[in-house]
Amino acid sequence: MPTSLDSEHEPSGVPDPAEVPADATTSPDEQKINAINQRIFDTCLDLILVVDRRGNFVRVSPSARAIIGYDPVELIGRSARDILYPADLDNTREEMRLARRGRVMRNFQCRYVHRDGHVVPLSWMGVWSEPEQEHFFIGRDMSDHAAVEQRLRQAQRMDAVGQLTGGMAHDFNNLLGIIIANLDLLRDSAKLDPEQREMLGDAVEAALRGADLTRRLLAFARRQPLQPERVEINDLVSNIVTLLARTLGERIPIRVNLAAGLWSVLVDPAQLEASLVNLATNARDAMPGGGELTITTANRVIDAEYAAAYAELLPGDYVMIEVSDTGAGIPPEIMARVFEPFFTTKEPGKGTGLGLSMVFGFVKQSGGHINVYSEPGKGTTFRLYLRRADAGEAPAPEPPQALPEAGGSEAILVVEDNEGIRRAVRRMLTQLGYRVIEAENATEALEVLAA
Repeated sequence: MPTSLDSEHEPSGVPDPAEVPADATTSPDEQKINAINQRIFDTCLDLILVVDRRGNFVRVSPSARAIIGYDPVELIGRSARDILYPADLDNTREEMRLARRGRVMRNFQCRYVHRDGHVVPLSWMGVWSEPEQEHFFIGRDMSDHAAVEQRLRQAQRMDAVGQLTGGMAHDFNNLLGIIIANLDLLRDSAKLDPEQREMLGDAVEAALRGADLTRRLLAFARRQPLQPERVEINDLVSNIVTLLARTLGERIPIRVNLAAGLWSVLVDPAQLEASLVNLATNARDAMPGGGELTITTANRVIDAEYAAAYAELLPGDYVMIEVSDTGAGIPPEIMARVFEPFFTTKEPGKGTGLGLSMVFGFVKQSGGHINVYSEPGKGTTFRLYLRRADAGEAPAPEPPQALPEAGGSEAILVVEDNEGIRRAVRRMLTQLGYRVIEAENATEALEVLAA
């Protein structure tokens, strides 16, 4: 196997440096140009490489330290194949051959392996210089661009899964509604012996568990009904710590860092509490031998540059809630899947895989943002960003006032497009003594009201 990058055995055409007389009569203009070129070479943020036709490094810009982790002197004389990502070797060879044969500017992509082992995607512009018999390459680090593309693909995939899940959960929820309503009616009205009543009770309980699963799926799909209020996050966190302490147990102490002057947010407090309980429960499961849970709050301003990297995220003022544990951490290969519904690394029967997906959907439906950072063996950190409430937005609701009890003989208009649900609701209301008028859709309901 050839040791050079280029496997073609072409004559190099490069004279021995000892045979080339030094030019001692460089003009001032040439000296100025050379000095400018050197400054560009020394200060360019992109990676500049000069490579001979065999693929050996002749010159390497100082930016190599930041981009691929190597000092330039470590690379001079080495073959580029030593740090090329193996799968990109053949394509790079072909680009070099085409450049020599056509002597045109080439644009291509290839990856280098960083000194620490991670892969660096690079976008290259290269040209072959016949007089020098050398390739000149300028490579731009595309790591940030690749990360943005990956996040966009992930967001699109999650959105597609959410749409599919939401549609199925909505239809299944309607079916469960019919089942639960009719089982309740049957249990309350029929003359049943104890065993039959127990059987009906088991059926209702199972249907209610199914309804809870669909509720979580609707939360992931951002289709759950929310009741947003102006909430003081520090107060909510302080109130829930006692509950979390009972959930986590004595082996996992909770440390709380609450920022002073925290902004208010507009959010459904019950769903936010449920989200924090879900995150704390996951943290407990990641620390079977004990550990520490830390909850931190802070004001954060998300700028346009950061927001552009995430789908649906708007720049502006946010309140951050950080939930961090000292547990086992999340392996990199499954990090992208942690918010997917029904994805879980727990043993069968230990979880539904809907906890984090519900948190994800709730935060997104509330106009916020969530991200996760983890290192195996060092723990996991979830950060929830909730939009700051405007001055005129939704004050905290006043306690509901008592309303006079209905007499049970009023007329009620039931509007529902699902015939089974409409029929079950009619039966329930009729048993309570109401007169029921049915409408299949809004247009029909307006006609009834007009009459």
